[in-house]
Amino acid sequence: MQDLPWSKAYPPGLRWDAVVDTQPVCQVLDDAVRQAPQHIAIEFNGKQLTYAELQQYVAQAAKGLQLLGIRPGTKVGLFLLNTPHYVISFFAILRIGAVVVNYSPLDAEKVLAHKVEDSETDVIITLDTPALYPVMDKLLEVTRLQYLVIGNMAEMSAWSSAGGDAALHEAPCQIQWTDRHVRYAELLANDGDYESVAVCDLQEIAVLQYTGGTTGMPKGAMLTHSTLTAACMQARLNLASGGTGLAFGKETFLVVLPLFHIYALTFNLLLGIHLAAKLVIHARFDVRAAVTDLTEKRVSVFFGVPTMFTAVNGLPGVEHADFSSLKLSNSGGAPLPVEVHERFQQLTGCTLREGWGMTEVCGVGTNTPPQRPHKIGSCGVPMCGVTIKFVSVDDPAVQVDYGKQGEICIRGPNVMKGYWKNPEASESAMTSDGFLRTGDVGYMDNEGFLWIVDRIKDMMLVSGFNVYPRNIEEAIYKHPSVAEVIVIGVHDEYRGQSPKAYVRLKEGADAISLDELKTFLKPYLGKHEMIQALELRSELPKTAVGKLSRKDLHDEAKRKVQTNDG
Repeated sequence: MQDLPWSKAYPPGLRWDAVVDTQPVCQVLDDAVRQAPQHIAIEFNGKQLTYAELQQYVAQAAKGLQLLGIRPGTKVGLFLLNTPHYVISFFAILRIGAVVVNYSPLDAEKVLAHKVEDSETDVIITLDTPALYPVMDKLLEVTRLQYLVIGNMAEMSAWSSAGGDAALHEAPCQIQWTDRHVRYAELLANDGDYESVAVCDLQEIAVLQYTGGTTGMPKGAMLTHSTLTAACMQARLNLASGGTGLAFGKETFLVVLPLFHIYALTFNLLLGIHLAAKLVIHARFDVRAAVTDLTEKRVSVFFGVPTMFTAVNGLPGVEHADFSSLKLSNSGGAPLPVEVHERFQQLTGCTLREGWGMTEVCGVGTNTPPQRPHKIGSCGVPMCGVTIKFVSVDDPAVQVDYGKQGEICIRGPNVMKGYWKNPEASESAMTSDGFLRTGDVGYMDNEGFLWIVDRIKDMMLVSGFNVYPRNIEEAIYKHPSVAEVIVIGVHDEYRGQSPKAYVRLKEGADAISLDELKTFLKPYLGKHEMIQALELRSELPKTAVGKLSRKDLHDEAKRKVQTNDG
């Protein structure tokens, strides 16, 4: 093993240079079906599907898609909430050699239209809910889309009039059915005898996963069968071994992260099925429903983002809940405040581990190793097969020593093939020696633990000094009245930029003024880092996966500047 800072961070029986196997993505499901056909695969609103039943649904959906004219290489979009439709459709698309394109229900119509045209999507699978159907039906008329396949919540539920997910009770849209609208039930109305398409090259694209679009329109990351299954195996090696005690066919996953997001796709769907786990699926995150299932359905694995764990911590009466079944809880997507980590561990008795990843690496980067003291604020060490180095923020050709701040660069079998139809962006994202430039600024300590300072694009230049919002946010979180905070750089005629804080206060907390907060922050921040503006809000914007969205506030600030200039 190479002499790298993290090479000795792994527990006994696990090595950083462990073999990471790859295979066609559908083999993950096939293996689970072969070994555990009668185990429950999915539970959704009272309806359960065994692995054998799931496989049959996948076969029927695969044939239905072929009858629609879907062929190897055709792009099929998923514009869905978390329902069994997603799981069935995902594997059915790949089963016939087509390509999955994930669409976020939170995207603006303009962004959705861009993705349809850019990805060359021919068919979209969606639901008849008001949040999904109307916008996609409109795009059916103005984009290259040929068909909409439309399902409904009730057809995959055990009940339709009482109980269950709140989304189940939304009145479905009235649909003017045409020959370009296909009922999901019709897609499944066949014997499942589809024409099998073998994956001859593991470098074939399996999923086009669009980035968050923090700079211009989103770019499609080309995730192959090889990269996705490598990420699944890396997750299995790092998270399901070395002390967590997860066992094949024995686990129950709470699936509240949106499956169209790479975090949930890798760690809930692929890892869960790789372990032949029961996936308890929620259409959306509702904290009371989540805690009910965590306790009553004896959930053993819970992946989330900090806002979810914050919500669990704050649920009235949660201290009386029985979380004894929980073996693994993991936070990703955003920095985890110290008090959230400590409170969740106190409530559940389960260590809340942290990790870091991004779309371009199938969500796999670093994770807190089991059986090691948790370093609050760190996102852990590189996962099996992942190598991390640092380069200068000013010149990516210059490598920075471990222990010093620089742009984080990553290499491994889980790194994307490139950006779809964008060779320039693909080339600029890579270093000359094959590392992906992440755009994250961080450093690594002498034990291999990664500490992320901030995003390069979020860095402020205040009177010539580099200022990172993450540092300011961590200081503000120390204030006892603060529940959530986002800091951005806003235009300042004198300084160039100055930090502005957007704060949501804890329930029942008294309002705080800018001067009061500045006095509180004085011991924690340098003069160049001190906030110059404060805005209290009842809610802060969040992304599709539920993490706080700095981008939305940047866009809002830009619009105000443009309005004032106009």
